[in-house]
Amino acid sequence: MMLRAEQVSKRYGEVSVLRDVSFEVSRGQSVAVVGPSGSGKSTLLHVLGTLDRPNSGRVEIDGRAPYDLPARELARFRNRGIGFVFQDHHLLPQYSVLENVLLPTLAFGNAGACGEDRARKLIERVGLAHRTEHRPAALSGGERQRVAVARALVNGPALLLCDEPTGSLDRARAHEVCDLLFELHAQEETVLIGVTHSPEMAARFARRLELREGTCLEV
Repeated sequence: MMLRAEQVSKRYGEVSVLRDVSFEVSRGQSVAVVGPSGSGKSTLLHVLGTLDRPNSGRVEIDGRAPYDLPARELARFRNRGIGFVFQDHHLLPQYSVLENVLLPTLAFGNAGACGEDRARKLIERVGLAHRTEHRPAALSGGERQRVAVARALVNGPALLLCDEPTGSLDRARAHEVCDLLFELHAQEETVLIGVTHSPEMAARFARRLELREGTCLEV
C-alpha cells in the first residue's frame, strides 16, 4: 500500500470531525472523497497531507509514518513527497509562471538546472509554454489552476491531494483542469485523492469514499 490510514480521528475542542477513519490506497490509484459540507472532507485531506496532526490513529505514506518524524524532517517529507492543489490556486502575484512552479524546489535546496528543466517541461505539459514569463494577473482562472497543478508536481510527489480543484472554475475550464489532473496522474503514477462536490468529477475517480459526520464508507 502506498497510503494507509488506520483509525484516524480528529477533534477541534469538543467537536469530533473525523471518527476512526481507515482505508488503504495503492500506488497509481485515484480516490474521490465526497460528502456533505462539514462532513470532514478537507480535514481528512489535511491530515493525509501532514498539515494537521490527528488526535489518534496512524497515517503511513510509502511505508513511512510522517507524524513520527521531527518537525524539520516532516516538512522535508511533505515538500518532496506530497503535492497539493486547492480550490484557490494560491499563486504569488509578484512572480512569473516559471517562478511560481519552481517555488517548492527552493525550500530544501532542490532547485538548480534539473529543477528548472522539470518545471519548464511541466509548464509545457499543462499547455502554458507561451506563458512562462507571465504573472498570474495576466492569466485566466483556468490557466492559473493549471500552473498550480504544475507546481504541485514539480518535486515528483508520490501523493497528489486536491481540494475542490475545479470549484472556482466555469464548466469548460473545470473540464480542462480535470482532464489535465487525470492525464498527469496517469503519467506520473501518483496516488490521486480529490475532495469534490461535483458528481461528474467524482465519477472519474477509480474509487469513492463518502464521509458523513466524520465516519468513512467506501461507495
